[in-house]
Amino acid sequence: MCGFVGFANSQLNKEQQASIIQTMMDMIVHRGPDSGGVYADDYIAFGFRRLKIIDLSEVASQPMFNEDASCVLVFNGEIYNYQELRDELIQKGHNFTSHTDSEVIIHGYEEYGVDILQKLRGMFAFAIWDEKKESLFLARDFFGIKPLYYTQNTKDNSFIFGSEIKSFLKQPAFVKELNKDALKPYLTFQYSVLDETFFKGVYKLKPGHYMIYKKGNVEINSYWDANFSEVHGTLEHYIEKIRKTVNESVEYHKVSDVKVGSYLSGGVDSSYITALLKPNKTFSVGFKDYDGVFNETNLAEDLSMQLQIENHKKLVTAEDCFDLLPTIQYHMDEPQSNLSSLPLYFLAELASKHVTVVLSGEGADEIFGGYDWYDTTPTMKKYEKIPFAARRVVSLVSKKLPRNRISSFLVKGGQRVEEHFIGHAKIFDETDALNVLKDAYKNGPSVQSITRKIFDRVHNKDDLTKKQYLDLKLWMPGDILLKADKMSMAHSLEMRVPFLDKMVMALATQIPSNLRVHSSSTKYALRAAAKEVLPDEWANRPKVGFPVPIRHWLREERFYTLVKDMFQSDRAKQFFHTDKLLNYLDAHYSGKENHARYIWTVYVFLVWYKKFFEEL
Repeated sequence: MCGFVGFANSQLNKEQQASIIQTMMDMIVHRGPDSGGVYADDYIAFGFRRLKIIDLSEVASQPMFNEDASCVLVFNGEIYNYQELRDELIQKGHNFTSHTDSEVIIHGYEEYGVDILQKLRGMFAFAIWDEKKESLFLARDFFGIKPLYYTQNTKDNSFIFGSEIKSFLKQPAFVKELNKDALKPYLTFQYSVLDETFFKGVYKLKPGHYMIYKKGNVEINSYWDANFSEVHGTLEHYIEKIRKTVNESVEYHKVSDVKVGSYLSGGVDSSYITALLKPNKTFSVGFKDYDGVFNETNLAEDLSMQLQIENHKKLVTAEDCFDLLPTIQYHMDEPQSNLSSLPLYFLAELASKHVTVVLSGEGADEIFGGYDWYDTTPTMKKYEKIPFAARRVVSLVSKKLPRNRISSFLVKGGQRVEEHFIGHAKIFDETDALNVLKDAYKNGPSVQSITRKIFDRVHNKDDLTKKQYLDLKLWMPGDILLKADKMSMAHSLEMRVPFLDKMVMALATQIPSNLRVHSSSTKYALRAAAKEVLPDEWANRPKVGFPVPIRHWLREERFYTLVKDMFQSDRAKQFFHTDKLLNYLDAHYSGKENHARYIWTVYVFLVWYKKFFEEL
């Protein structure tokens, strides 16, 4: 787990490039505090920050070269099947100088070219400069566990790339400019949902994609996609397959030359990983003065005791969260208002005091069908017995009625899943987002235009699969995995996610829908498999996530005043009709309405904007 930066085609000499790349590296030192390395020639510059995990010797440092130094690599992540690949490449005549997983990528590229991607099992973002071909090869892992950004929005037509956007700010040729089209969809999704980031001209390389940059030209291709193709089998069959595959994945994910622990909440996902891993230490976080729904640390402590594992927990306050929000948003690179980012930051801080690697349960919900929104409520199931054509008419009529619980139910009941489902985070209704935005920021793409192209790829699948596929493409890389990477790396901590293994995914895509979401349970097959190593109460516990008491905090005068000052600022007036924002805030503060998520989403954006466009 590390970080890298680079740029090509800058027209600078080697010495100038090396000086600039060093300054860029300093911006991501948190990703790799153990050492740093630079490569620069007259065309390209690489910078690398290392967090030592596997092969702690200096020969494992990067940038890393092949035998004749014609290829140079910088790599962030872990390749879990590196030992098998290493043996395979040695048999083919390759000479290794280290025992690190990084080296299999560069020799694998020599042997297989871009097809090396099909052989990798792990999380990764990397760049290889091939001097003979005069081309740059960039790739990102299957799920988007590791970030990779790039841009040509430069004064000299240079190409910049790296693990974090903040490093681009130290490249003199980079043009820092707000992407106005990103704000409107952000208000609905709560995260940066477009390929183009909040920085104009800066893009995310999509998960499961690679890029070839050559002589100023960019070519991007997909090398992997989730393919849901159900294979008939009994529950018992899939229980056994899940147990075997997830256990194997955990065995791969625990390989490390440094200490490994695990995150642990009260839910089945992290509990299952912890029970299989059996680390020496687990880590949990909750909110002070909010036992129960906002504090599951006692559940984590109880399970740790049963498994005879030492548990460390931290209780977070509202002051902690508001005070450190600018720091959290700085590490995010883009505004991200998922409230779970707050406890995750403090959880990573706690774990980093004891271990260098943690395993976590991210990804289980998306691939095994764990979210409540994947199921249909009993009331909706009854309503859906009415022919769709009739429900469609009722839906169209209900759209014209005042919005409330009943009219919203009737509207949704007459829509196809593609028309109403956008994933977990539907914050601002699109109409409300347009109402609060100034004209210059209303031109971003519509929600439907963003989701439609993804739904089109699974148009012939059932509704559950459509929902899961959309979440795999938007919600998981854009929100879940982004905050997991940025919050852990803020504390120089490597976070690994055993459920997001390509072999686990291959199994999950075969499980029939009724074994993913059952009438009695979400993640039905996974929960049944987890009972082999977990007490029933943990395997069956409903998903809670990382709930945060923001609605309560915003009804406290000190935090109400803090947000109000921000909403009344000249900064806010650039983007929003602030009278509407203040109406939301006052209605919430008085207890008349619950507008906490609207308020928080706007507030986070303004905090982020202040940090990146006024202070940096």
